[in-house]
Amino acid sequence: MKRLLALAALFLWVTPVGSFAATAPSRPNVLFAIADDWGFHAGAYGTRWVKTPAFDRVAREGLLFNKAYTPNAKCAPSRACILTGRNSWQLKEAANHICYFPPEFKGWGEALAEKGWFVGHTTKGWGPGVATNALGQARKMTGTAFNSRKLAPPTDSIGTSDYAGNFDTFLNAAPTNSPWCFWYGAIEPHRGYEFGSGVAKGGKKLSDIDRVPGYWPDNETVRNDMLDYAFEVEHFDTHLGRMLDSLSKRGLLSNTLVIVTSDHAMPFPRVKGNAYEFSNHVPFAAMWPAGIQKPGRTIDDFVSFVDIAPTLIEMAGLGWKETGMAPPAGRSLTGIFRSGKSGLVEPARDHVLIGKERTDIGRPNDAGYPIRGMVKDGWLYLKNYESSRWPAGNPETGYLDTDAGATKSLILDARRSAGTDRFWDYCFGKRPEVELYDLRTDPDCLTNLAARATSPPIARRLALEMETELKAQGDPRMSGQGAVFDQYLHAAPANVGFYERFMRGEPVKAGWVKETDFEKPGIR
Repeated sequence: MKRLLALAALFLWVTPVGSFAATAPSRPNVLFAIADDWGFHAGAYGTRWVKTPAFDRVAREGLLFNKAYTPNAKCAPSRACILTGRNSWQLKEAANHICYFPPEFKGWGEALAEKGWFVGHTTKGWGPGVATNALGQARKMTGTAFNSRKLAPPTDSIGTSDYAGNFDTFLNAAPTNSPWCFWYGAIEPHRGYEFGSGVAKGGKKLSDIDRVPGYWPDNETVRNDMLDYAFEVEHFDTHLGRMLDSLSKRGLLSNTLVIVTSDHAMPFPRVKGNAYEFSNHVPFAAMWPAGIQKPGRTIDDFVSFVDIAPTLIEMAGLGWKETGMAPPAGRSLTGIFRSGKSGLVEPARDHVLIGKERTDIGRPNDAGYPIRGMVKDGWLYLKNYESSRWPAGNPETGYLDTDAGATKSLILDARRSAGTDRFWDYCFGKRPEVELYDLRTDPDCLTNLAARATSPPIARRLALEMETELKAQGDPRMSGQGAVFDQYLHAAPANVGFYERFMRGEPVKAGWVKETDFEKPGIR
């Protein structure tokens, strides 16, 4: 009976709701806004050092999701999950960063375009990587690019794309008799930053930050780095506000589904490219005046990026099979849209799965750092399948799985000076095979309860539940075939064999680390 109940729950989780199209308004337009490396920081969530009036408006006039997660905290695999509705470990090469996207997996941008939708994007869609069809032709994963309009950015580190202006160009080109879908893909707050810009140009104060996470030192350098990140988040939000205003002026806002999120959390040590609470937990809000009941609700259901594709396909009035997309791991959010309830709306949404494979280069044999994990009942359980490897990449090649920045350099310099440093241990040191954290008392994930002799029995239960679900999803790691992820080639030839070529003294370079990030061999 327990097995039958488990199978029934799994079926409900992966099967999109099928009745929404019959009761919803006419097919809505879609504005999907995704920042690059924005963590769980917004005014709507109570963050006072990041000003996000546009995101807050979407939350106030729609739904604010408290427990939204990406399955994989790195750009390309996270966006692959968004587009396909499948977890990264179900996407073959697309589980990795800078990969060749498998032709067999279609995304909703392509599916909607095939069904008559006008689909476009600005700046960053899926990527980085190479996506071609079976004939070797470039795929339009997020439709036609609209990038002609430029602006003078507030810092040299912020992009020159006039995102909102390009959205207007897209709207001007959209046919009046067809629905449209636009992917607003900013490149902020991805590194690098202009150090001190948050204070000098954003009018912020170091004292604005109420808390520095416990895995970084609390000093002026780190606080400035955080405020520079905040300044770039606000650039993304400003363009979102302009887009909402444009929709209002054109009379299009009522029947436009607006979703705002980020591919993963902030580009700082121990966050981006990891699998901790603040790595995968992302901001998420949705508004649709004509289609969401009782706006202003706050939702406590666990939501995964794999739920986005089933949502968009269903609200488009399409059956999943007619899209030609591979079966999804998620299920539609339309039940939450129409429920009118706040808090926990659908009890089956009681957890999310997270994990990673090769999220960057810099280890021998182009190896990744494979993790699988589950967030449930206030706990985070993690299994590190190759715990002998360096989680952030090998020290001698500059910890390439962590972007260069002021906080990274500070922590590396402190360890060199003192010979030991707890912040370095948190951010760059090797990790045990199993990690367990009580997120209610330890959201920074500093105390690994699995390492204690009296480890809570919850670890065994979560491990069993996680592995059962991963087996049902066909995760190669569950059948001993996980090495396949390390065998997939990088889509950037300069990355192939990076570690070996670097150690031989060949002229290789990675633009996202500083020369001072590289360590002398021998660190343990």
